[in-house]
Amino acid sequence: MENASDYLMENKDEIERLERKTDRAALERQAAWAGLQPGMRVGDMGCGPGITTRFLFEMAQPGGTAVGVDLSAERIAHATGKYGADGLKFVRHNLVKPITELGSFDFIWARFMLEYNRSRAFQIVQNLTRILNPGGILCLIDLDYNCLNHFEMPERLMSALRGITRRLEETADFDPYVGVRLYSFLYDLGFEAIDMMMSPHHLIFGPLQEVDAFNWTKKLEVAVVRSGYDFPEFAGGYREFAEAFQKFFADPRRFTYTPLIACRGRWPKARL
Repeated sequence: MENASDYLMENKDEIERLERKTDRAALERQAAWAGLQPGMRVGDMGCGPGITTRFLFEMAQPGGTAVGVDLSAERIAHATGKYGADGLKFVRHNLVKPITELGSFDFIWARFMLEYNRSRAFQIVQNLTRILNPGGILCLIDLDYNCLNHFEMPERLMSALRGITRRLEETADFDPYVGVRLYSFLYDLGFEAIDMMMSPHHLIFGPLQEVDAFNWTKKLEVAVVRSGYDFPEFAGGYREFAEAFQKFFADPRRFTYTPLIACRGRWPKARL
């Protein structure tokens, strides 16, 4: 992404979507597993509206500091106004480019960011490695089969979802399978003490919760429309597809999940 407008999910409600879908308890479990401790200098890469950075900052107390980094000027302004504090700041930066001016970090967090940078994911991780302190921790968290696991979804709906996904891979640099690549990134860069964790994400069953309805409606309105897919499965095009998907998704018998894969590693104390 060269500009914030290139971000696949860019829309007027993206700040609200990101804040509403952030699960503090899940985030804290993941960060504790990764090794976040009080006193660390934390970098939250692809911080969005800043809510995750604030939670990580609070986990780093007493004595910790945090920097949230995002490409969107709007989200950085929102984060600064709502979550900024002494020891917590937000910076606009394109993570594909070198970021040494931010200083170095004890703990770097990159969650749900690499999926939007299919061709540049390894380059971004390399850039993050260059600002890790010796002995510092890098935690990468992302998804596998993103949005593609739905029990007994009608075949034409499933066919359309696969087609949309392929289009987004080709045209929007989206990677629905990036989770399986995370281990190789840290391994190839020479990290030590690499560990992995897998857990469910998008675990949706029973009556549809409002936060899930809002999140997936935005996916339909933004990512699906931006894909440019022509919906050969549906005579009525996108509109018929969207109606069929929402009907399926509202059925309490529906079961939807996405595997979340977390990978953490420690940068050698003696740099290569």
